Amino acid sequence: MQWFNVGQLVNTHGLQGEVRVTPRTDFPEERFAVGSELSLFMPNETSPVKLKISGVRLHKNFYLLTFENHFNLSHVEKYKTGMLKISEQQLSELEEDEFYYHEIIGCEVITLEGNSIGTVTDILETGANDVWTVTPAQGKPHYIPYIEDIVKEIDIENKKITIEVMDGLLS
Repeated sequence: MQWFNVGQLVNTHGLQGEVRVTPRTDFPEERFAVGSELSLFMPNETSPVKLKISGVRLHKNFYLLTFENHFNLSHVEKYKTGMLKISEQQLSELEEDEFYYHEIIGCEVITLEGNSIGTVTDILETGANDVWTVTPAQGKPHYIPYIEDIVKEIDIENKKITIEVMDGLLS
């Protein structure tokens, strides 16, 4: 089964069993809703802990979550540094021309002329649009904005992305 990160548990918060979570998802309102089920993976542990959210609130850049049957600090302290994940069955259907990061990362980027630029190795969230880090076999990475003028075709099945190279894009 494939698992996808949705939040990093960074600390506890207060004495009532709240945990502080840094979101690692484009859908925090959905992933961290009351009633949502998440799996907590701890470093050096093989099987996840199943958790169901019973409370949620936003605090600064964090989500403060409480879990069913976890009423105080001693119940959640052991979860610090854990990663909250969902299974592939829990992924939501996306709109047309929307993609999960794991679908984009690893794709080969080619020009309209068929020349390979490299492989998408990271996605940076800039606010206006995402920027893909495209790493060639040799040389420095390129930063390709995910905008209509540049990205012409995304073929997830064949892991290929076709772009139009504008002046200065690859320099």
